Amino acid sequence: MSDNMKRRDFLKGAATGVGVGLLGAMGLYSYSPLRKQHFTQVERKGADIGMCKSVKVTNISETSWFDNGNLMGDIKGAGGLLVNQYDYNWPPFGNGKGLGKGSYEEGIAQIKHLLPGRLDEAWEIIKANSVHPENAGGYAALVEVEEMSGQKHKFLLDVGWSYKWCEECFKREGIDKMLENKEIEALFFSHEHFDHFWGLPVALKYDPEITIYIPEGFYPEGLQYIKDCGHKGKLITIQPGLNKVMPGMASYVFAIPIICRVYGEQSLYFNVADKGLVSVTGCCHQGIIRFAETAYTEIKYENDKCYGIYGGLHISPFEDWDPKYDDLVITLGDYGFERIGCNHCTGVLCAKKFIAAGYPVVEGTARFRSKDKAYLGNGDVITFG
Repeated sequence: MSDNMKRRDFLKGAATGVGVGLLGAMGLYSYSPLRKQHFTQVERKGADIGMCKSVKVTNISETSWFDNGNLMGDIKGAGGLLVNQYDYNWPPFGNGKGLGKGSYEEGIAQIKHLLPGRLDEAWEIIKANSVHPENAGGYAALVEVEEMSGQKHKFLLDVGWSYKWCEECFKREGIDKMLENKEIEALFFSHEHFDHFWGLPVALKYDPEITIYIPEGFYPEGLQYIKDCGHKGKLITIQPGLNKVMPGMASYVFAIPIICRVYGEQSLYFNVADKGLVSVTGCCHQGIIRFAETAYTEIKYENDKCYGIYGGLHISPFEDWDPKYDDLVITLGDYGFERIGCNHCTGVLCAKKFIAAGYPVVEGTARFRSKDKAYLGNGDVITFG
Protein backbone atom coordinates (compact mmCIF):
# COMPACT_ATOMS: atom_id res chain seq x y z
CA MET A 1 0.00 0.00 0.00
CA SER A 2 1.40 3.39 -0.92
CA ASP A 3 1.97 6.23 1.55
CA ASN A 4 -0.58 8.24 -0.41
CA MET A 5 -3.29 5.54 0.10
CA LYS A 6 -2.54 5.26 3.81
CA ARG A 7 -2.83 9.03 4.22
CA ARG A 8 -6.12 9.09 2.30
CA ASP A 9 -7.59 6.24 4.41
CA PHE A 10 -6.48 7.99 7.57
CA LEU A 11 -8.16 11.27 6.60
CA LYS A 12 -11.33 9.40 5.55
CA GLY A 13 -11.45 7.51 8.84
CA ALA A 14 -10.82 10.64 10.86
CA ALA A 15 -13.58 12.52 9.05
CA THR A 16 -16.01 9.65 9.60
CA GLY A 17 -15.12 9.47 13.27
CA VAL A 18 -15.65 13.19 13.77
CA GLY A 19 -18.99 13.01 11.91
CA VAL A 20 -20.26 10.10 13.95
CA GLY A 21 -19.05 11.73 17.13
CA LEU A 22 -20.79 14.99 16.24
CA LEU A 23 -24.05 13.22 15.44
CA GLY A 24 -23.78 11.28 18.69
CA ALA A 25 -23.20 14.46 20.66
CA MET A 26 -26.18 16.09 18.92
CA GLY A 27 -28.34 13.08 19.79
CA LEU A 28 -27.34 13.18 23.41
CA TYR A 29 -27.88 16.93 23.51
CA SER A 30 -31.40 16.62 22.11
CA TYR A 31 -32.37 14.42 25.08
CA SER A 32 -30.53 16.48 27.72
CA PRO A 33 -32.03 19.23 29.92
CA LEU A 34 -29.75 21.72 28.11
CA ARG A 35 -32.09 21.69 25.10
CA LYS A 36 -34.80 23.41 27.18
CA GLN A 37 -32.85 26.70 27.09
CA HIS A 38 -34.04 27.04 23.49
CA PHE A 39 -37.73 26.76 24.42
CA THR A 40 -40.04 29.68 25.11
CA GLN A 41 -40.83 29.98 28.82
CA VAL A 42 -44.36 28.69 29.44
CA GLU A 43 -46.70 30.74 31.61
CA ARG A 44 -48.25 28.48 34.24
CA LYS A 45 -51.87 29.20 35.20
CA GLY A 46 -51.76 27.04 38.32
CA ALA A 47 -55.50 26.50 38.75
CA ASP A 48 -56.34 25.22 42.25
CA ILE A 49 -58.49 22.06 41.99
CA GLY A 50 -58.17 21.29 45.69
CA MET A 51 -56.71 18.10 47.11
CA CYS A 52 -57.75 14.51 47.73
CA LYS A 53 -56.25 11.83 49.95
CA SER A 54 -55.99 8.96 47.47
CA VAL A 55 -57.13 7.55 44.13
CA LYS A 56 -57.77 3.89 43.34
CA VAL A 57 -58.40 2.57 39.84
CA THR A 58 -59.86 -0.88 39.15
CA ASN A 59 -59.44 -2.07 35.60
CA ILE A 60 -62.82 -3.50 34.61
CA SER A 61 -61.67 -4.18 31.05
CA GLU A 62 -58.78 -2.94 28.95
CA THR A 63 -59.15 -5.41 26.05
CA SER A 64 -61.17 -3.37 23.60
CA TRP A 65 -60.84 -6.02 20.92
CA PHE A 66 -59.27 -9.44 20.90
CA ASP A 67 -57.66 -9.67 17.47
CA ASN A 68 -55.76 -6.77 15.89
CA GLY A 69 -55.86 -8.43 12.47
CA ASN A 70 -59.64 -8.63 12.40
CA LEU A 71 -60.07 -5.04 13.56
CA MET A 72 -57.58 -3.57 11.08
CA GLY A 73 -58.96 -5.77 8.30
CA ASP A 74 -62.44 -4.40 8.97
CA ILE A 75 -61.20 -0.81 9.00
CA LYS A 76 -59.27 -1.19 5.75
CA GLY A 77 -62.10 -3.12 4.09
CA ALA A 78 -64.64 -0.45 5.00
CA GLY A 79 -62.57 2.39 3.59
CA GLY A 80 -60.03 3.33 6.23
CA LEU A 81 -59.63 5.22 9.48
CA LEU A 82 -61.69 8.25 8.45
CA VAL A 83 -64.90 6.27 7.90
CA ASN A 84 -67.77 7.08 10.26
CA GLN A 85 -67.60 4.43 13.01
CA TYR A 86 -71.36 3.86 12.77
CA ASP A 87 -70.93 2.72 9.15
CA TYR A 88 -68.51 -0.18 9.77
CA ASN A 89 -71.41 -2.51 10.63
CA TRP A 90 -69.83 -3.49 13.90
CA PRO A 91 -71.92 -4.51 16.93
CA PRO A 92 -74.33 -3.31 18.19
CA PHE A 93 -75.35 -1.50 14.98
CA GLY A 94 -75.22 -4.39 12.52
CA ASN A 95 -77.90 -4.36 9.84
CA GLY A 96 -76.91 -7.55 8.04
CA LYS A 97 -75.68 -5.76 4.90
CA GLY A 98 -71.98 -6.41 5.42
CA LEU A 99 -68.76 -4.51 6.05
CA GLY A 100 -68.90 -0.76 5.49
CA LYS A 101 -72.64 -0.78 4.79
CA GLY A 102 -73.95 -0.12 8.27
CA SER A 103 -75.90 2.81 9.66
CA TYR A 104 -76.90 3.93 13.12
CA GLU A 105 -80.56 4.18 12.23
CA GLU A 106 -80.86 0.69 10.72
CA GLY A 107 -78.83 -0.95 13.47
CA ILE A 108 -80.54 0.61 16.47
CA ALA A 109 -83.98 -0.06 14.97
CA GLN A 110 -83.44 -3.78 15.50
CA ILE A 111 -82.55 -3.63 19.21
CA LYS A 112 -83.92 -0.37 20.61
CA HIS A 113 -87.02 -2.05 22.07
CA LEU A 114 -84.76 -4.37 24.11
CA LEU A 115 -82.57 -1.66 25.70
CA PRO A 116 -81.38 -1.48 28.38
CA GLY A 117 -82.98 -4.37 30.23
CA ARG A 118 -83.01 -7.32 27.78
CA LEU A 119 -79.40 -7.36 26.68
CA ASP A 120 -79.15 -11.13 26.13
CA GLU A 121 -81.92 -10.97 23.53
CA ALA A 122 -80.39 -7.87 21.96
CA TRP A 123 -77.00 -9.57 21.67
CA GLU A 124 -78.47 -12.54 19.79
CA ILE A 125 -79.84 -10.13 17.15
CA ILE A 126 -76.56 -8.22 17.09
CA LYS A 127 -74.52 -11.40 16.56
CA ALA A 128 -76.61 -12.36 13.55
CA ASN A 129 -76.28 -8.98 11.82
CA SER A 130 -72.85 -7.55 12.71
CA VAL A 131 -69.31 -7.92 11.41
CA HIS A 132 -66.98 -9.78 13.82
CA PRO A 133 -69.17 -9.57 16.96
CA GLU A 134 -66.79 -12.00 18.69
CA ASN A 135 -63.95 -9.44 18.39
CA ALA A 136 -65.69 -6.76 20.46
CA GLY A 137 -64.45 -6.24 24.03
CA GLY A 138 -64.25 -2.82 25.63
CA TYR A 139 -62.47 -0.35 27.90
CA ALA A 140 -63.91 0.60 31.30
CA ALA A 141 -62.49 1.51 34.71
CA LEU A 142 -63.81 2.16 38.21
CA VAL A 143 -62.20 5.25 39.77
CA GLU A 144 -62.48 5.67 43.56
CA VAL A 145 -61.48 9.00 45.08
CA GLU A 146 -60.98 9.54 48.83
CA GLU A 147 -61.51 13.04 50.16
CA MET A 148 -59.19 14.44 52.85
CA SER A 149 -62.02 13.78 55.33
CA GLY A 150 -62.00 10.09 54.42
CA GLN A 151 -65.28 10.15 52.49
CA LYS A 152 -65.04 8.09 49.29
CA HIS A 153 -66.60 8.65 45.87
CA LYS A 154 -66.94 6.19 42.98
CA PHE A 155 -67.01 7.04 39.27
CA LEU A 156 -67.04 5.03 36.06
CA LEU A 157 -64.69 5.95 33.25
CA ASP A 158 -66.20 4.52 30.04
CA VAL A 159 -68.38 1.40 29.69
CA GLY A 160 -66.74 -0.75 27.00
CA TRP A 161 -68.18 -2.06 23.72
CA SER A 162 -69.69 -5.60 23.62
CA TYR A 163 -72.84 -5.99 25.71
CA LYS A 164 -71.94 -9.62 26.43
CA TRP A 165 -68.29 -9.01 27.37
CA CYS A 166 -68.98 -5.87 29.41
CA GLU A 167 -71.80 -7.43 31.42
CA GLU A 168 -69.48 -10.33 32.25
CA CYS A 169 -66.77 -7.89 33.37
CA PHE A 170 -69.19 -5.70 35.34
CA LYS A 171 -70.44 -8.74 37.27
CA ARG A 172 -66.89 -10.02 37.86
CA GLU A 173 -65.92 -6.72 39.55
CA GLY A 174 -69.28 -6.15 41.29
CA ILE A 175 -70.01 -3.05 39.19
CA ASP A 176 -73.59 -4.22 38.57
CA LYS A 177 -74.36 -4.18 42.31
CA MET A 178 -72.61 -0.83 42.83
CA LEU A 179 -74.78 0.69 40.11
CA GLU A 180 -77.96 -0.86 41.49
CA ASN A 181 -77.13 0.51 44.93
CA LYS A 182 -76.39 4.00 43.52
CA GLU A 183 -72.84 3.77 44.88
CA ILE A 184 -71.40 5.07 41.61
CA GLU A 185 -72.04 8.80 41.38
CA ALA A 186 -71.38 9.47 37.70
CA LEU A 187 -70.16 8.06 34.42
CA PHE A 188 -67.42 9.95 32.57
CA PHE A 189 -66.96 9.20 28.89
CA SER A 190 -63.45 9.77 27.64
CA HIS A 191 -64.68 9.94 24.03
CA GLU A 192 -67.24 8.55 21.61
CA HIS A 193 -65.22 5.64 20.21
CA PHE A 194 -67.01 2.31 19.86
CA ASP A 195 -64.83 0.47 22.39
CA HIS A 196 -65.41 3.05 25.16
CA PHE A 197 -69.01 4.10 24.53
CA TRP A 198 -71.16 1.51 22.79
CA GLY A 199 -71.51 -0.69 25.89
CA LEU A 200 -73.65 2.03 27.54
CA PRO A 201 -76.81 -0.14 27.96
CA VAL A 202 -74.86 -2.42 30.31
CA ALA A 203 -74.46 0.45 32.80
CA LEU A 204 -77.98 1.78 32.26
CA LYS A 205 -79.46 -1.68 32.83
CA TYR A 206 -78.44 -1.32 36.47
CA ASP A 207 -78.75 2.47 36.89
CA PRO A 208 -80.62 4.31 34.11
CA GLU A 209 -80.53 7.53 36.15
CA ILE A 210 -76.76 7.82 36.48
CA THR A 211 -75.31 11.25 35.64
CA ILE A 212 -73.24 11.18 32.45
CA TYR A 213 -70.42 13.56 31.51
CA ILE A 214 -69.40 13.68 27.85
CA PRO A 215 -66.79 15.85 26.11
CA GLU A 216 -68.09 18.42 23.65
CA GLY A 217 -68.00 16.97 20.15
CA PHE A 218 -70.32 13.96 20.32
CA TYR A 219 -72.01 13.42 16.95
CA PRO A 220 -75.84 13.26 16.54
CA GLU A 221 -75.76 9.44 16.45
CA GLY A 222 -73.96 9.31 19.80
CA LEU A 223 -76.34 11.76 21.44
CA GLN A 224 -79.32 9.81 20.08
CA TYR A 225 -77.79 6.53 21.29
CA ILE A 226 -77.71 7.85 24.87
CA LYS A 227 -81.47 8.48 24.59
CA ASP A 228 -82.20 5.21 22.78
CA CYS A 229 -80.38 3.24 25.48
CA GLY A 230 -82.93 4.48 28.02
CA HIS A 231 -80.89 7.07 29.93
CA LYS A 232 -83.10 9.01 32.35
CA GLY A 233 -80.53 11.00 34.31
CA LYS A 234 -78.54 14.19 33.75
CA LEU A 235 -76.40 14.46 30.62
CA ILE A 236 -73.67 17.08 31.04
CA THR A 237 -71.54 18.19 28.08
CA ILE A 238 -68.11 19.44 29.13
CA GLN A 239 -66.56 22.25 27.13
CA PRO A 240 -62.89 22.12 26.14
CA GLY A 241 -60.58 22.97 29.00
CA LEU A 242 -60.54 22.35 32.75
CA ASN A 243 -63.65 21.23 34.67
CA LYS A 244 -63.45 20.89 38.47
CA VAL A 245 -65.44 17.88 39.69
CA MET A 246 -64.73 17.66 43.44
CA PRO A 247 -61.84 18.67 45.71
CA GLY A 248 -58.73 17.15 44.19
CA MET A 249 -60.41 15.93 40.98
CA ALA A 250 -60.90 17.62 37.62
CA SER A 251 -61.58 16.56 34.07
CA TYR A 252 -60.00 18.17 31.04
CA VAL A 253 -61.47 18.13 27.53
CA PHE A 254 -59.05 18.22 24.63
CA ALA A 255 -60.65 19.54 21.42
CA ILE A 256 -59.05 17.15 18.95
CA PRO A 257 -60.15 15.14 15.90
CA ILE A 258 -59.83 11.37 16.34
CA ILE A 259 -59.92 8.46 13.88
CA CYS A 260 -63.22 6.87 12.82
CA ARG A 261 -64.92 10.30 12.82
CA VAL A 262 -64.82 11.08 16.54
CA TYR A 263 -64.08 14.48 18.08
CA GLY A 264 -62.89 15.46 21.55
CA GLU A 265 -61.37 13.50 24.43
CA GLN A 266 -61.90 13.92 28.19
CA SER A 267 -59.24 12.83 30.69
CA LEU A 268 -59.02 13.05 34.48
CA TYR A 269 -56.51 14.79 36.77
CA PHE A 270 -56.16 14.32 40.54
CA ASN A 271 -54.10 16.27 43.07
CA VAL A 272 -53.13 13.70 45.72
CA ALA A 273 -51.93 14.95 49.11
CA ASP A 274 -48.18 14.62 49.75
CA LYS A 275 -47.73 12.83 46.41
CA GLY A 276 -48.56 15.01 43.44
CA LEU A 277 -50.48 14.81 40.19
CA VAL A 278 -52.21 11.63 39.05
CA SER A 279 -53.45 11.46 35.44
CA VAL A 280 -56.08 8.95 34.32
CA THR A 281 -56.92 8.51 30.68
CA GLY A 282 -59.12 6.39 28.45
CA CYS A 283 -57.16 6.47 25.22
CA CYS A 284 -54.95 9.59 25.39
CA HIS A 285 -55.43 10.54 21.74
CA GLN A 286 -54.11 13.95 22.75
CA GLY A 287 -50.72 12.28 23.25
CA ILE A 288 -48.86 11.63 26.50
CA ILE A 289 -46.67 14.72 26.10
CA ARG A 290 -49.63 17.06 25.63
CA PHE A 291 -51.43 15.29 28.49
CA ALA A 292 -48.54 15.93 30.87
CA GLU A 293 -47.73 19.42 29.59
CA THR A 294 -51.38 20.52 29.92
CA ALA A 295 -51.30 19.59 33.59
CA TYR A 296 -48.02 21.48 33.98
CA THR A 297 -49.43 24.67 32.49
CA GLU A 298 -52.99 24.51 33.82
CA ILE A 299 -53.01 22.99 37.32
CA LYS A 300 -51.34 23.48 40.68
CA TYR A 301 -50.42 20.18 42.33
CA GLU A 302 -48.58 18.82 45.35
CA ASN A 303 -44.79 19.05 45.31
CA ASP A 304 -45.03 20.19 41.67
CA LYS A 305 -44.60 16.52 40.84
CA CYS A 306 -46.19 14.17 38.31
CA TYR A 307 -46.74 11.21 40.61
CA GLY A 308 -48.76 8.67 38.63
CA ILE A 309 -50.50 7.84 35.39
CA TYR A 310 -53.05 5.17 34.45
CA GLY A 311 -54.76 4.08 31.25
CA GLY A 312 -54.30 3.68 27.55
CA LEU A 313 -51.38 5.85 26.44
CA HIS A 314 -51.95 5.43 22.71
CA ILE A 315 -48.43 4.79 21.48
CA SER A 316 -48.54 1.47 19.60
CA PRO A 317 -52.14 0.19 19.87
CA PHE A 318 -51.69 -2.29 17.01
CA GLU A 319 -48.26 -3.50 18.19
CA ASP A 320 -46.47 -1.89 15.27
CA TRP A 321 -43.37 0.16 16.05
CA ASP A 322 -41.95 3.29 14.51
CA PRO A 323 -38.59 4.77 15.60
CA LYS A 324 -40.35 7.99 16.60
CA TYR A 325 -42.16 6.04 19.32
CA ASP A 326 -38.78 5.61 21.01
CA ASP A 327 -38.73 9.38 21.50
CA LEU A 328 -42.00 9.10 23.43
CA VAL A 329 -40.59 6.32 25.59
CA ILE A 330 -37.49 8.41 26.35
CA THR A 331 -39.47 11.61 26.95
CA LEU A 332 -41.89 9.96 29.39
CA GLY A 333 -38.92 9.49 31.70
CA ASP A 334 -38.49 13.27 31.96
CA TYR A 335 -41.70 13.60 33.95
CA GLY A 336 -40.53 11.45 36.85
CA PHE A 337 -43.67 9.39 37.38
CA GLU A 338 -43.43 7.09 40.41
CA ARG A 339 -46.31 4.78 39.44
CA ILE A 340 -47.32 3.88 35.90
CA GLY A 341 -50.25 1.59 35.12
CA CYS A 342 -50.62 1.21 31.37
CA ASN A 343 -52.73 -0.99 29.10
CA HIS A 344 -55.25 -0.90 26.24
CA CYS A 345 -53.85 1.23 23.38
CA THR A 346 -50.40 1.67 24.95
CA GLY A 347 -49.16 -1.47 23.19
CA VAL A 348 -47.59 -4.41 25.02
CA LEU A 349 -44.35 -3.78 23.16
CA CYS A 350 -44.32 -0.21 24.44
CA ALA A 351 -45.08 -1.30 28.01
CA LYS A 352 -42.13 -3.68 27.84
CA LYS A 353 -39.92 -0.82 26.62
CA PHE A 354 -41.04 1.21 29.66
CA ILE A 355 -40.00 -1.67 31.92
CA ALA A 356 -36.70 -2.13 30.09
CA ALA A 357 -36.03 1.61 30.55
CA GLY A 358 -36.41 1.17 34.31
CA TYR A 359 -39.68 3.08 34.67
CA PRO A 360 -41.85 2.23 37.71
CA VAL A 361 -44.47 0.23 35.81
CA VAL A 362 -46.97 -1.53 38.06
CA GLU A 363 -47.33 -4.88 36.34
CA GLY A 364 -50.52 -6.91 36.23
CA THR A 365 -51.62 -10.51 36.45
CA ALA A 366 -52.54 -11.23 32.80
CA ARG A 367 -55.96 -12.61 33.82
CA PHE A 368 -59.35 -12.48 32.12
CA ARG A 369 -57.92 -12.31 28.56
CA SER A 370 -55.36 -9.56 29.21
CA LYS A 371 -52.36 -10.49 27.10
CA ASP A 372 -49.29 -9.80 29.19
CA LYS A 373 -48.17 -8.95 32.72
CA ALA A 374 -46.55 -5.78 31.37
CA TYR A 375 -50.10 -4.46 31.28
CA LEU A 376 -52.13 -3.55 34.36
CA GLY A 377 -54.74 -5.94 33.09
CA ASN A 378 -58.37 -6.88 33.53
CA GLY A 379 -59.30 -7.14 37.19
CA ASP A 380 -56.05 -5.51 38.35
CA VAL A 381 -55.94 -2.51 40.69
CA ILE A 382 -53.58 0.43 41.09
CA THR A 383 -53.62 2.90 43.97
CA PHE A 384 -52.15 6.38 44.26
CA GLY A 385 -51.64 7.84 47.74
